[in-house]
Amino acid sequence: MGRSQAIGRGRDPRFGPEADDAGCPILHVDMDAFFASVEIRRRPELRGKAVVVGGAGPRGVVSSASYEARRYGVRSAMPGMRARALCPHAVFLPPDFAAYSAASDAVMRIFRDVTPLVEPLSLDEAFLDVAGAQRLLGRPAAIAAAIRRRVFEEQRLTCSVGVAATKFVAKLGSTRAKPDGMMVVPAGQVLDFLHPLPVDALWGVGEKAAAQLHRLGLSTVGDLARAPLSMLRGALGEASAAHLHELSWGRDPRRVVAEQEEKSIGAEMTYDTDVTDPAAIRRSLLALADKTGARLRAGGNVGRTISIKIRFADFRTVSRSRTMQTTTDVAREIFEISWALFQALGPAEPIRLVGVRVEGLAAAATASRQLTLGEPERGWREAEAAADAVAARFGRSIVGPASLLGRTDLRRTENHPHSTVVPLSDPPTPS
Repeated sequence: MGRSQAIGRGRDPRFGPEADDAGCPILHVDMDAFFASVEIRRRPELRGKAVVVGGAGPRGVVSSASYEARRYGVRSAMPGMRARALCPHAVFLPPDFAAYSAASDAVMRIFRDVTPLVEPLSLDEAFLDVAGAQRLLGRPAAIAAAIRRRVFEEQRLTCSVGVAATKFVAKLGSTRAKPDGMMVVPAGQVLDFLHPLPVDALWGVGEKAAAQLHRLGLSTVGDLARAPLSMLRGALGEASAAHLHELSWGRDPRRVVAEQEEKSIGAEMTYDTDVTDPAAIRRSLLALADKTGARLRAGGNVGRTISIKIRFADFRTVSRSRTMQTTTDVAREIFEISWALFQALGPAEPIRLVGVRVEGLAAAATASRQLTLGEPERGWREAEAAADAVAARFGRSIVGPASLLGRTDLRRTENHPHSTVVPLSDPPTPS
């Protein structure tokens, strides 16, 4: 059971948008079906339809599903084959993480217009501490409403917001408010909100822990709160018992921590069937380098260390890396080093997964770059920047390396009326 199902979506007037928000400076903002919503935004004809992002192939996993698809039981992290069985009429789309990253950046800028205390948890959710913004912008619930309005007006996306005194309760509030809603949990009514919830609404209670608690007769958060600590320790261990006991009484001392610098950017892909063909792996590395370069440029980052990750059929995983003298955000350069690392590794066993990652990040605006001998002043970087401009208008799936043309397993183009593939960074065919 997913956490949103565990918490439920019922509306209680005690916790509505007009509830008492005194002493509730913490907001948790969660975008609604984010990846699917970004896809629908640029494909309006899909509005109102069941849309699933990801899940292609027998090993594919669902990244996001529209609420129309969720009505059939489709959920993120679900195997794609299961999603297709539940909702065979859904529109399945390949993920476009560059587009999601760009949309996330725009949304996070709205948050930072309100307060510098923004703690992103992922591309589509963040905590905000608005205590310092109340004098200028009003009470927390009014700030939350303004954020929701701006996100919709400026990005044509919806979000749900929880308003509470602590991070934990604010996150539960946003989940219960979904989709496209807001919930205020008054500081004086936290236990009224928490205690009727099922125990698996608590952070740290997965399926295994929930089963152990149910065996003890503890089915709600209130049951757990009233249980002797010694009982919880016996079932969960010292650390988990103390953690869950505190949460069950609404105690969460964690502060909102402003965004930490991203340390690396990369992408991975899992094959439908294990692969041994070097040419197929080369195409995969090229597609991943293209995606990684786009994400770097979208975030205004460059990196110095390039690494690859290889997972074999027996799930054994190895990685190799190389640190350059200068930084880069160019997919061509990322690919060339990734391919060289793979060739040096020389694996002969079937491969299940490959990944490309750039580390040692710095801001592109402040990083210096020295041309190598004989390198033209304008070249791959400018070509890829032009591709970014095309992708920003029409989507990432219509532009990329020519050697991926027709490779629907790596870059699907048939879903866009203006689809084409532009030769950007084709390396020589391996000998």
